[in-house]
Amino acid sequence: QVQLVESGGGLVQPGGSQRLSCAASESSVNINVMGWYRQAPGKQRELVATITRGGITNYAASVKGRFTISRDNAKNTVYLQMNSLKLEDTAVYYCKAATTLYDIGRSGLGSWGQGTQVTVSS
Repeated sequence: QVQLVESGGGLVQPGGSQRLSCAASESSVNINVMGWYRQAPGKQRELVATITRGGITNYAASVKGRFTISRDNAKNTVYLQMNSLKLEDTAVYYCKAATTLYDIGRSGLGSWGQGTQVTVSS
């Protein structure tokens, strides 16, 4: 079981930027995809972005052009750079690691971090 620890959450003003980090306690050849989910109060958990071991990225339409996901395989760490933040970006952000994109999309598969709160407020 891979342990994931997120950091970087906090209070941000609208239009501001913030960078989230997610570090894995150990590396695995079976961790081919890492990504970020978010969940706002009363809302369904939303897949924000994913990145493969080879660096192929995908983004939700709501964040495309504003957020950038990156991965340092040597450090077992994935990042989420968030720019031009909006009030609707307020949520708990969760890091996830899995073997496939399918596993990323299944809540019972892969490994989850504990989550970090991002609050966008003026």
